[in-house]
Amino acid sequence: MTLKSYKPYTKSTRTTILVDRKGIWRGRPVKSLTIGKKSTGGRNNLGRITSRSRGSGHKKRYREIDFYRNKLDKLAKVERIEYDPNRTSFIALIKYEDGSKNYIICPKNLKVGDEITSGRKKEIKIGNCMPLIDIPPGTIVHNVELIEGNGGKLARSAGSAVTLSGFDGDYSIIKLSSGETRKVRSLCKATIGAVSNPDQKNIQIGKAGRNRWKGKRPLVRGVAKNPVDHPHGGGEGKTSGGRSPVSPWGQSAKGLKTRKPKKSDQFIISRRKKRKN
Repeated sequence: MTLKSYKPYTKSTRTTILVDRKGIWRGRPVKSLTIGKKSTGGRNNLGRITSRSRGSGHKKRYREIDFYRNKLDKLAKVERIEYDPNRTSFIALIKYEDGSKNYIICPKNLKVGDEITSGRKKEIKIGNCMPLIDIPPGTIVHNVELIEGNGGKLARSAGSAVTLSGFDGDYSIIKLSSGETRKVRSLCKATIGAVSNPDQKNIQIGKAGRNRWKGKRPLVRGVAKNPVDHPHGGGEGKTSGGRSPVSPWGQSAKGLKTRKPKKSDQFIISRRKKRKN
C-alpha cells in the first residue's frame, strides 16, 4: 500500500495524508461473519460519563476474526482483502475446501487467489499458521498465541511483527517490535509474515472531524480548567500548572508504575525499550 495526498482545495485537504486503498474490496462485508456493535459514547447505564473524550463515532459492524486458525490441514483460498473499521490492519476473507468462510488478519504481501493452510510442519509461506516449534529461527511472524489454543494475542495491529529468535527447552524466544524479549511455549501457534498496512503510522488526519468519525471527542488541557475541575487549573493569566504533571485525580503522569506483578512476568527476558524524550 502507498500513501495518498490531496490537492489543497480546503485547509484540511492541504495536510491530509491517508493510505491508498486501491485494490481493497469496496463492497459490504459478509453479513454472517459480522455482529452489531453498540457505541456507549463513554457513558454508563445511568447516562453518566465514565470515559472522557469519547463520542459515538460512525456506525459500524464488528467483523469476527479467526485468531485461532483451528481448521487444521485444510487448504483455504484468499477471496478478497477488506478494510476493517475496527482495527488498523486489513483483513482477508478466506474460503476453505468445505465451503466455509472466515476472516483473518491479512499479512503483508498476501494476494487474492493465494492458498494458505494451518497445522503441523507446513510450508514456511506467508499466511500459513503453525506452532512455533515448526518455524525456523529468524522468521518474521504475527498473531502469536501466549497460551496454546487461546488464540493469537501478540502482533495484530498494522505493520507489527514478531521475530522468532530461538528455542530454550519447551519454550520459544521471541522479540517483539517494542524491543521486549520473552519466552512463549513452543506449541503456541503463529502466522508467517508481518501484518499488512505498515503505512498506517504515516497518515495525517488533516482535520478534527475525522477524529469525531472515529468516536474521539476533544480533550481539554488541565491548565485551561478551573481548580475545581483539575489540579493544574486556576491561576492568574496563563500558568503552566505549578506542579508536576498529574491526572485530574492527582495520579502522577511522569512514569508512575501502576502495573501489578503478573505470573507471566517470569517469561520476560528483557523489558521493552524506554521511549526517548
